[in-house]
Order: sequence, then structure tokens, then C-alpha cells
Amino acid sequence: MRLIALFVFLLSLSNISAWSDESPALMLANVYASQIHKPNLKHYWVSEKYDGVRAYWNGEQFISRQGNSYPAPTWYIKDLPDYPLDGELWLGRGQFDKLSGIVRTQTPNDDHWQSVRFMVFDLPKHEGRFNQRLQALNSLQKSKELPAWVEVVKQWKVKSEAVLLQQLDTFVDQGAEGLILHDGRSFYAAKRNDDLIKLKPSLDSEGIVLSYVEGKGKYQGQMGAMWVKGVVLDEQGSTATKTFKIGSGFSDFDRANPPSIGSEITFKYSGLTSTGLPRFVRYWRLKK
Repeated sequence: MRLIALFVFLLSLSNISAWSDESPALMLANVYASQIHKPNLKHYWVSEKYDGVRAYWNGEQFISRQGNSYPAPTWYIKDLPDYPLDGELWLGRGQFDKLSGIVRTQTPNDDHWQSVRFMVFDLPKHEGRFNQRLQALNSLQKSKELPAWVEVVKQWKVKSEAVLLQQLDTFVDQGAEGLILHDGRSFYAAKRNDDLIKLKPSLDSEGIVLSYVEGKGKYQGQMGAMWVKGVVLDEQGSTATKTFKIGSGFSDFDRANPPSIGSEITFKYSGLTSTGLPRFVRYWRLKK
């Protein structure tokens, strides 16, 4: 009986390896909130961070980041190009669990795959910088050479970090996982660095206004920033009370009519610094 059990176990391993391939050499993203030096945003393209599964089309099949194949239906892949595409298989916001079940089923269900999109964001074998690779992708999309269920990910530029963080809040409120920043000057390289950066969703919390800092330039004579004592959450889920300064997120009306000292406000932030203070903190509103 033990020999039979061992044989069955070894057989199962052979079946698993049959669906495996060599792990693809992928670009990997750093986390924006952990950067010591802020990236120069003028060089970066921004896109939605999709809550799908990373999929590398190698010209013949979809390969996962770990090197396993996703057995897609023949009709889904027959018109894909014979060169590599980097992207994500995606069902829609908030549907990761359902998608994961679909793409990992060894006998693909045609009806289920009808709703799966392949969101393409890079051309791994293109020798140009990302600016050139993005141009090539957009040309490919316009040429209608790709099947209808393949979509080139929309990329755009932002003028400032304030705009970027505002867009992050908007996308997350709509159900997105976050944002991705891609350096337009970068070549495709299989490593993790600041060429690709993921921006985590914002956290929000409450604090008490302690004092003001007068503004400069156009805000001279008005509030430029405020000192706040507030509660923040670390990566382990523990809370701590910290005193820190908030200098962004205010409208011109807010600066001319700041919340009174002692009032309770709500602020947003994206992770913590090495000293435990909120990173990229900005004012949101008076607590309701």
C-alpha cells in the first residue's frame, strides 16, 4: 500500500511539472511609500495597478511569475503574436479570487474565459526604452492586430505628487488596487528597482490640530501647514500616536480659513517613514 501511495504521489508531481515552465525574467516593482528619494515624476508614466494575475505571454502560452502555465482556450490565444507580451489576466476590480480559479483550471472553461481580459503593459524583447515600447504597444493596439480581449494598459503623466496622490485616492475609491509608475527612460530588465514603482492605497486616520505654520509666497499671511497629533497604523497593524506636520491637501479656502486649534480632522497617508511618522501625509477634511 505504501508503494502504491508513493507511486501516486510521484505521478502527481509529474503532472504538476508538466504544467510548469522556466520562470520568466520579469521587471518587478519597488514600493513608492518606501522610497527614501522621491522619484522625479516628470519621467514616469502612471497606470492603474490591476488586481489580476501576472501573465507573461512567451509567444506560445501564458506563464506565471513562478513559471507555471495558464492553460487558456485555443481560441483565446490563437491570434496572439509570436513575440512576448508582459501583462495581467484580469476579470475586473475586486474579482481576483474568481479570476484565479478560472485561469488555474487545467481544463479551461470557454464560458468563463469569455470575460477574461489580457491587460498588456510591456514588450519584454523590445530593445527600446519604455517611452519607445509604449509607443509600439499603442501602435499595435491601433492596428487592430490584437484580439478584442487584449487591451493595452492606458498610461498617462502627472504634474505633481499632490495630483498623483489625489488620483490614487480616486482610483482606490472606485475599487482599484492602486497605481503603477513606470520610468519612461528605462530598458526592460529582469530586476526590482525604481524603473517600476507601485503606489499603495492610502490610509486615513484622525488627529487634533495643535498649531499652525505661516505660509510663504502666495500663502504668506495664511496657513502654510499645521502641526497635528494623530493616530497612525504600522504594517503590523499596531496603532501609535504621533505628532507631525501636514502641509498639503489644503484648498485655498482651507488655508484662508484653517480648522481651529483643538479641532479634530481626518488626514490621509501612504505608509510610514523609518521613524514611524506618516509618509506623504495630507489633509482631507474636518472630522464629521
